[in-house]
Amino acid sequence: MDLLEPVTQPYAWGSHTAIAELQGRPAPTPEPEAELWMGAHPSAPSGVARPGGRTTLDVLIAADPVGELGGPCAAEFGGRLPFLLKVLAAEKALSIQVHPSRGQAEAGFLAENERGLAPGDKSRNYVDDWPKPEILCALTPFEVLAGMRAPEDAAALLKELEVPALDPVTAILAGATGPQALTEALAAILAWPDGGRGALVDEVAAGCAAAAARGGPYAAACAAAVRVSGEHPGDLGAVASLLLRHAVLEPGDAVFMSAGGLHAYLHGTGVELLANSDNVVRAGLTPKHIDVPELLKLTDPAVVVPVLEPRPLGGGVFGYDSPVPEFRLYRAQLGGAEVELPGTGGPRIVLCIQGTAVLRAESGELTVDRGESSFLSAADGAVTATGQASVFIAATG
Repeated sequence: MDLLEPVTQPYAWGSHTAIAELQGRPAPTPEPEAELWMGAHPSAPSGVARPGGRTTLDVLIAADPVGELGGPCAAEFGGRLPFLLKVLAAEKALSIQVHPSRGQAEAGFLAENERGLAPGDKSRNYVDDWPKPEILCALTPFEVLAGMRAPEDAAALLKELEVPALDPVTAILAGATGPQALTEALAAILAWPDGGRGALVDEVAAGCAAAAARGGPYAAACAAAVRVSGEHPGDLGAVASLLLRHAVLEPGDAVFMSAGGLHAYLHGTGVELLANSDNVVRAGLTPKHIDVPELLKLTDPAVVVPVLEPRPLGGGVFGYDSPVPEFRLYRAQLGGAEVELPGTGGPRIVLCIQGTAVLRAESGELTVDRGESSFLSAADGAVTATGQASVFIAATG
């Protein structure tokens, strides 16, 4: 068992307080802190302090993949830790984005390599050949756009805005015979002529402000679009956001994003667990590379993104069901009694978000305080936890 030294990502949409306060550092921070990475992703592997000196988790795993991951995991995922655990702290809206399936990622990565794009090229969509399904569990109320609305619902929302310029888009949705109309409507918005984009975003923001003030079933989504348009002036993503389902996750609730699910995280702090990839194809609300044709190709408008409640497993342990082999997320509410952590036989990462947890295995004992995380190797075997604490456990699926 090893304490990890996670990597903080200073993306512009991040919070100046959430991650620092979790780790017990002074806040607000000078720069935004958007994500805290715990894992072995090659672009930002967690540090590990060993008696022989500091190393990184990816180096440890590469030196002994069977011992660190277990034989089955090492064989299935090519000696690579299959998941990445994050704390995500969004002060502003993230990009509207979609993630590829494994087959799409492998094909896209190969194609960009054959085109001669360097590994760090900012125009890449595919930085590796892995899929990127993910689950986000709220630590605070977390506002999300997750999955696309039914066509008739999206048409009704757009009519509420009373923006004549959107009538052609509304007509596409109102005459829909299936979910593919959503992709057509999205394409129409994202292909808006350059000269009219600013005016459209302003008209839609004004229409949303009026709709939010009137109340009704679309008030929250419209209020969110107003905020997003303020954070990203002139960005068509604010208009496109209205085609997505709006929700606010309560602490402890989660959403699972499968391949093809269009989404954007708007505001809040949460724990995110995903396949060990950084493949993101974006359509707006970002200064990063945008590839609308590729996003439209990957987006599956029929993907449903339900809000997940934790499933009790006994002993204060809860599981979040996700139908992927790369990961499974658990939460344990420790109350003093010894609890065996799930995931024995494979790699695990434990993150303490409240209190202090004491982990025990045949190999020894490790104390994990609030904001700290630990890597448990397959060789550690069964691990128990005690203390007054709340912890998340990332394991394989």
